[in-house]
Amino acid sequence: MAYAIANPVKKVAQMGDSNNLWYYTDGDATSVIVGSGYFNLSSENFSKDDMILVVGTNGGTAESDLLIVTSASGAAVVTTTKLG
Repeated sequence: MAYAIANPVKKVAQMGDSNNLWYYTDGDATSVIVGSGYFNLSSENFSKDDMILVVGTNGGTAESDLLIVTSASGAAVVTTTKLG
């Protein structure tokens, strides 16, 4: 599957002056969600160093991870990295 506007990432909190904490859940594996460009359809929402708490699946088992946005500007590719 892929990210779809019908299941948007949700803002949870403002962290400081310019960064946000987001939440996203989907049936995709977290290894897919971490992939470069996964969140491109919502790139206007993100700033560098935003954090995204994701819940995905791995063979039908729920798994979670915390991502940090490493780049996001306008229509550019959104890239993330796993923390920890």
